[in-house]
Amino acid sequence: MLSCASTSICTDLGFTAKLATDTNQRQLQIAIIGSGGGAMAAALKAVELGAQVTLIERSTIGGTCVNIGCVPSKIMIRAAHIAHQRRHSPFDAGISAAQPVIDRSQLLAQQQARVDELRHAKYEGILEKTPAITVLRGEARFTDSQHLMVRLNSGGEQALAFDRCLIATGARPAVPPIPGLLGTPFWTSTDALVSQDIPPRLAVIGSSVVALELAQAFARLGSKVTIFARSTLFSREDPAIGEALTAAFRAEAIDVLEHSQASHVAYVSGEFVLSTDQGDRCFDKLLVATGRSHNTAGLALGSAGIAVNLQGAIVIDKAMHTSATHIYAAGDCTDQPQFVYVAAAAGTRAAINMTGGEAALDLSAMPAVVFTDPQVATVGLSELHAHLNGIATDSRTLSLDNVPRALANFDTRGFIKLVADAESGQLIGVQIVAPDAGEMIQTAVMAIRAQITVKELANTLFPYLTMVEGLKLCAQTFTKDVSQLSCCAG
Repeated sequence: MLSCASTSICTDLGFTAKLATDTNQRQLQIAIIGSGGGAMAAALKAVELGAQVTLIERSTIGGTCVNIGCVPSKIMIRAAHIAHQRRHSPFDAGISAAQPVIDRSQLLAQQQARVDELRHAKYEGILEKTPAITVLRGEARFTDSQHLMVRLNSGGEQALAFDRCLIATGARPAVPPIPGLLGTPFWTSTDALVSQDIPPRLAVIGSSVVALELAQAFARLGSKVTIFARSTLFSREDPAIGEALTAAFRAEAIDVLEHSQASHVAYVSGEFVLSTDQGDRCFDKLLVATGRSHNTAGLALGSAGIAVNLQGAIVIDKAMHTSATHIYAAGDCTDQPQFVYVAAAAGTRAAINMTGGEAALDLSAMPAVVFTDPQVATVGLSELHAHLNGIATDSRTLSLDNVPRALANFDTRGFIKLVADAESGQLIGVQIVAPDAGEMIQTAVMAIRAQITVKELANTLFPYLTMVEGLKLCAQTFTKDVSQLSCCAG
């Protein structure tokens, strides 16, 4: 067990952390498995605090977000949004619409160039310039709670001892047990993002974030899309969210089949045949996006005494400790919410804790954004979750035809919902469906973190003709009829 000789103040997170050296000034040796957002954040913070880091990556540096997740998907979604606006907008009577010509190969080349650029700038280039981080290319497994064995990509194996270890191996697309599926060339989200063509008929199995973002993107780029939802869209969220998205999708001729499942999948003569309760349906491509599985198999976690839950996620506490002494975990391989910014925050705090500090991750005001159009953004508790926690609520929902900016945009799809503690009036949750919901939600995050009441929110100055002003207007509905107010009434 190493002791620490000196301290430094980490003012960004508001605690004291000890520098990672012992009395003989030997650097703390930290092993990090993975190279995505959580792993990189941890590596850089650990080096900042004086540790020596060995980062182990079996595949592409940078993990999911930059390579096959957030970055390429948002580029594709933005391109699809531009195509949609050229084809259709609320201003078509005065600005002539045109049918866009989609060159998928050019879009894909542009997308991949930006992915490569960001991977080098934010991951590979930083690693190259940080001598305190050694990169091992290979697959790691635990031999006990203080040692790893790395099967090197170049051949052979290398044993590695560590003082502390962080597991940040991420997740991969889950494959549901649908009979016949594994024998077909179906797409996961990874495959869809690098597809060379836009299929004429696309089936999407899934009803949450990845499924719906990609379904709409392909529809706007030219596919006829059918979504098979086992329940409703976003069934775990406030029901109004799924209802709003279903209406928006159907308005774009996306076929949303609720309470529908494929009982069998076949691939016959170059097309997919899905057996459903409504008969057989044929498609050119099939995208399966039903969640993500934790990348924990193959790590020999049992050899180190690391516990996982029934889904294979590593169980951690608020300080990112696993059940094994000296071993931590962060990001999508754990039971944390699967967002890259959660992984990065967890990685930073894990590094602080591995080097002698004390830091916890508070997810009580965690924002979430879905990049459909309209976007979905949430923070805090929904009414249902508040009630499950024994909290009585008072809530209001404001349709966007009450928001001046939405009226000026001629786009009033969606709503804003505020959930307050019924006793104190404190804001505890916000759900937004709106074209700019992702840009609006951080104001709600700050309001919840500041523990303000809806009355205080209603009395806060907001700039006129902004979408975020809708938060103020919704707060005002707790005490008045905003439809009877002047445009910028305070």
